[in-house]
Amino acid sequence: MPKPKKRKAPRTARGKPADPRLRRTAEHAALAGVRERLHEGHRAAGRKPPGGRRTREAQRRIDDAIRDATPPMTEDQKLLSFAPKHSDDFTRTDPWRVMRIMGEFIEGFDKLATVEKGVTFFGSARTAPDDPQYLAAVETAKLLAEMGFAIVTGAGPGIMEAANKGAQEGGGHSVGCNIELPFEQGANPYVDTLIDFRYFFVRKTMFIKYSIGYVIFPGGFGTMDELFEALTLIQTGKISQFPVVLFGTHYWAGLVRWMQARVLGEKKISPGDLDLVVITDDPREAADVIAAAWEAQMQEAADAVRKSWQGQMNRMEREAKRLTEAARRKR
Repeated sequence: MPKPKKRKAPRTARGKPADPRLRRTAEHAALAGVRERLHEGHRAAGRKPPGGRRTREAQRRIDDAIRDATPPMTEDQKLLSFAPKHSDDFTRTDPWRVMRIMGEFIEGFDKLATVEKGVTFFGSARTAPDDPQYLAAVETAKLLAEMGFAIVTGAGPGIMEAANKGAQEGGGHSVGCNIELPFEQGANPYVDTLIDFRYFFVRKTMFIKYSIGYVIFPGGFGTMDELFEALTLIQTGKISQFPVVLFGTHYWAGLVRWMQARVLGEKKISPGDLDLVVITDDPREAADVIAAAWEAQMQEAADAVRKSWQGQMNRMEREAKRLTEAARRKR
């Protein structure tokens, strides 16, 4: 009788044995890495990194700080946490949190209501001002601002700072959508309109709602999250004529090859799905792709209005004929 094969222990992507302790250690290290990358971006720009643990948030939330002796948590952490519920305190329940979420949506809609031609830039927070990618982001944002587009970012350093800077240099509107983290991350100094969000999903909704396209520079998980969310919304018909520009052919080449060879090769996506992305190293080309998409969006909107108007006219004509025929029969 053959011996049963020894089961191999599950391993992480780096080949280490997977277990809860390793996962917890990796989670702490990942958060520390995010903080260090943000601070590195500020230091590279010649600024002192913001200190303390969410000092602005602590000042804003004095009532919670007074009655809660636990370490500070972000609102996302509270929402997604499996911690025991405090049923005796309504302000700690999910229904109460829904009202806070609704308020955050209202604030975002109100402050961004005037942004009609927004283009959102994503990319690494640690990109230094002398990095070619930083300079390219400044130039791309400047070109778009000169075309009348508003520039939207996550308000942080690195590529986000470069895009906000380019918006100001091009005479455009510079918007920063900051996010609450377990540490204070600070906004770059080139933001005209700054909004602080507690919830990632509210912030992501604002990026999509007030953008007519994305320009995505080399970055990490957060950058790729926004990339694939946009592609999913396009693929499922939630948004249309929405250009996704990947800037930096060398950086994105491996990912694109993997999507072609593995994802498309195994028919997890359709061949045309790869045409949803434009890859370039040229700021002018990136800006032209966005501008062409905007014109297409405006044409689609005009066609929709024309189609609606024509439909109303046809209905009015049919009703007029019906009334005329009814009057004729009565005579």
